Amino acid sequence: GRISLSSFPSFVLYQLIVFIIFGFLIRLFIGEMMADRHQHPSVMLKIAGQLHLGSSLSQDVRYRYGGFQRPAVHQKRFASASCNATLQHPMTQLACHPVSYNLSLFGSSSSPVCAQAPSEKGISGFVIDFLMGGVSAAVSKTAAAPIERVKLLIQNQDEMIRAGRLSEPYTGIGNCFKRTIADEGMMALWRGNTANVIRYFPTQALNFAFKDYFKKLFNFKKDRDGYWKWFAGNLASGGAAGASSLLFVYSLDYARTRLANDAKAAKTGGERQFNGLVDVYTKTLKSDGLAGLYRGFNISCVGIIVYRGLYFGMYDSLKPDSFFASFALGWVITNGAGLASYPIDTVRRRMMMTSGEAVKYKSSMDAFSQILKKEGFKSLFKGAGANILRAVAGAGVLAGYDKLQMIVFGKKYGSGGA
Repeated sequence: GRISLSSFPSFVLYQLIVFIIFGFLIRLFIGEMMADRHQHPSVMLKIAGQLHLGSSLSQDVRYRYGGFQRPAVHQKRFASASCNATLQHPMTQLACHPVSYNLSLFGSSSSPVCAQAPSEKGISGFVIDFLMGGVSAAVSKTAAAPIERVKLLIQNQDEMIRAGRLSEPYTGIGNCFKRTIADEGMMALWRGNTANVIRYFPTQALNFAFKDYFKKLFNFKKDRDGYWKWFAGNLASGGAAGASSLLFVYSLDYARTRLANDAKAAKTGGERQFNGLVDVYTKTLKSDGLAGLYRGFNISCVGIIVYRGLYFGMYDSLKPDSFFASFALGWVITNGAGLASYPIDTVRRRMMMTSGEAVKYKSSMDAFSQILKKEGFKSLFKGAGANILRAVAGAGVLAGYDKLQMIVFGKKYGSGGA
């Protein structure tokens, strides 16, 4: 069904609130379990202690630690145990190191938060980061899903026209938004987002599994082995880890692409090609077999290497000194590398779109040459503008969510950027 324009803000706000609350409940639940098991203060007690003790901090202590930002982790013997202060408020550090600080600053009030918290390293820490990172990814991806779908529609519109699933080409981002809402309803802007969110979890788990192995395998140091060996090692390790993870999650990216491009404007009676995520798998396996789910995989692996090569090459060559210059340069290079490797993304997604169709590209080179010959060079960059807007929207939401985590927990969990 459709959703009216007037209810659109409420719908988006509801989605984001659900993800945020779900993430905090996960964090609190696991924190309570750890506190009960180790007989340490719970997360709620620590939060309460932070709010209570924070009100009595002096100005110089606030300046030193920046309000609720935690300092580096300190280790101290406390109650005959080695405790980790990762989640502790700066007040906890000060109270546990009376030699270095004047305790008269804090008044006479005591708080249970002064007891050391258990370490969150190991499997429990990974589970928390993994789940919270997933919620962070869900928030970011859901907020940016409309512009993401528009990007995919514009990028693959020529394949859709050829297959008879689109009546006429889009004239721009605004036109694509307008036509999609008019033909399919507001909710259609989130079509394919479920597969995109689900894809995060196996990707992060696989990255966690592969990163140490490939890091040791290509362990080159720039100072020790020289720039080019270090650079080649970065390309090799990044490409190998990326390709290994992609091997397992590529079908989800394929399904997301097919669902996002499943427009119904040109269909008789407004029918769609696919009814949902499972239907994409069922129909593709029936028509093309397993190869249909992995069409465009080889060129995707090349894209990973090209992107990493451009990113590391440009960033390391310029080497900014200041934080703001580094941040700005990182944003420019990220988008620059993404734009330079965008034709590869176009080719792989155009190849995905031919699964289940009568006419297919013979290879990625065949797809590249046919697109250039029939549509011109500009066709390789269709949707690139929407892709830049998507990155900005996703980063903005993610930054806000990370800030909220820092305020509540004093720590940021998982970037969710995968």
